[in-house]
Amino acid sequence: MSWFESFILGLVQGLTEFLPISSSAHLRLTAAFAGWNDPGPAFTAITQIGTEAAVIIYFRKDIARIVSAWCRSLFNKQLRGDHDAKMGWLVIVGSIPIGVLGLTLQDAIDGPFRDLRLIATTLVVLGIVLAIADRLAARDETGGRHRAVKHRKGLDELTTRDGLLYGICQAMALVPGVSRSGATISGGLFLGYTREAAARYSFLLAIPAVLASGAFELKDAGQGHVSWGPTIFATVIAFVVGYAVIAWFMRFISTRSFMPFVYYRVLLGLVLFALVGFDVLSPHAGESGD
Repeated sequence: MSWFESFILGLVQGLTEFLPISSSAHLRLTAAFAGWNDPGPAFTAITQIGTEAAVIIYFRKDIARIVSAWCRSLFNKQLRGDHDAKMGWLVIVGSIPIGVLGLTLQDAIDGPFRDLRLIATTLVVLGIVLAIADRLAARDETGGRHRAVKHRKGLDELTTRDGLLYGICQAMALVPGVSRSGATISGGLFLGYTREAAARYSFLLAIPAVLASGAFELKDAGQGHVSWGPTIFATVIAFVVGYAVIAWFMRFISTRSFMPFVYYRVLLGLVLFALVGFDVLSPHAGESGD
């Protein structure tokens, strides 16, 4: 991998990680469209450490408060009912599904899941799911001629059941094209949470999963056509760009609909179907031996 490729892929990772459009799919597609080798799941997982570092810094006050309360609650029973202490446990519970499935489906993640036809399908299907979830949220928030505004839950109302369901939604992002934020935010909206609450928990929930995945994939870094230098460079680029994107996105969702991302996902998926269907692009473009 050249330094130019690593710069572009780091830029793509930073731009797409927090948006509900799938960063792993965009890394895969960028390489395929450019005629480069597929950077692979190891490169993706490691560069995601850069964007998660941006999450840690952006939510540093929330994270420090949660970690502190959770640690103190281990030795002080009176603190176990504290919201921040419970949030610590909920992040742990929500991380279980992706941890179990990530290890179980490792071979599929490295192979069949990276087929461009599957990516096109998940882009379209999850785009439609996000559209439905967004519509339900908008209906509750605005009401209508014959419908009153309906209360939507905040993070202080998050339950163990909902935290686990969030985690199951996050695990779906093991398939490129689903989008970690897209799946978990959609799940949160279906569960009745506000847009901001759904996004905030989505980002907090991703931290242990992404850091663990990145650490697990470190053993494969520097192998094949991807070397350590470009990987680290891409990770730094992803961090810088990702921080700017997450700050913008949190402001965006407080007043705007997710529909622009829905239109983009569906259009990209249909274009990808057409390119593969007309043999302009191989479903395995960039893979070894292609």
